[in-house]
Amino acid sequence: MTSRLMLLDTASLYFRAFYGVPDKVHSPDGTSVNAVRGLLDMIAKLVSAYEPTHLVACWDDDWRPQWRVDLIPSYKAHRVEETVASGPDVASGPDVEEVPDPLEAQIPVIREALATLGIAVVGAARHEADDVIGTLATTSAHPVDIVTGDRDLFQLVDDERDVRVIYTARGMSNLEIVTDEVVVAKYGVHAAQYADLATLRGDASDGLPGVKGVGEKTAATLLAAHGDLAGIRAAADAGEGMSAGVRAKLAEAADYLDVAPRVVAVATDLALGAVDDALPGLDEKAIAAARELADRWNLGTAMERAIAALG
Repeated sequence: MTSRLMLLDTASLYFRAFYGVPDKVHSPDGTSVNAVRGLLDMIAKLVSAYEPTHLVACWDDDWRPQWRVDLIPSYKAHRVEETVASGPDVASGPDVEEVPDPLEAQIPVIREALATLGIAVVGAARHEADDVIGTLATTSAHPVDIVTGDRDLFQLVDDERDVRVIYTARGMSNLEIVTDEVVVAKYGVHAAQYADLATLRGDASDGLPGVKGVGEKTAATLLAAHGDLAGIRAAADAGEGMSAGVRAKLAEAADYLDVAPRVVAVATDLALGAVDDALPGLDEKAIAAARELADRWNLGTAMERAIAALG
């Protein structure tokens, strides 16, 4: 079997499971388990279909890092349920993300299920799962599949290194394999230019304003002509390669453009240490532990499907 690393954007998947799987089954204590069941079914399907030899569930240790907020205060601000105070005399931590209570209660069960199945869970202080994915994808000696519903990770697609995205936005029954060719067809830019496209266009779902008056098509045209954001700004400063109106819009957004690339770019150089990401299969002891967990939380056939795929 050819080696292949699969990186799960875990929060993206369990949010999708929570909203996509009917909340009809509960654990004996009444806890909802639709997100746990849904995530286990996703993992079973992904492992069966794409046959990774290595697997990591990448985790948001900090879903809204302060260093990104310091650069762009609106970054993910609309998702904050509670702001956590910080300062030299105050214990600080990540702001509290708005998460439905029935999902919040399932997250510890998700962590336990992943551990019981022998799936490595990797996060990094002051960084998002995207940054963990970026680092592992960039440094992996194996071809890589990134499983996500977040198009920001298209910037990591690399045909030469066989890094691709398994895009879940249209549902698990309609997965899309995103290569550089797909990014070009969708957006008119190469994957290596996608972060600059996102910077110019903005993204309301992440609280990124973009350059006012510069939409996706204009951004793609500018990138096609000038290569990258630095080239676009240099051409604008020289009064070349675009209309006076576009130059004025870029000039007005100069402060944003000075900092936004650092916010949009996925980190690729985190010190994650050694990660035991191999999938050796489940022995009898592990299978028994997984079934005990399934009985305790009423995970039913979803756990059995995960055991079958991983075993």
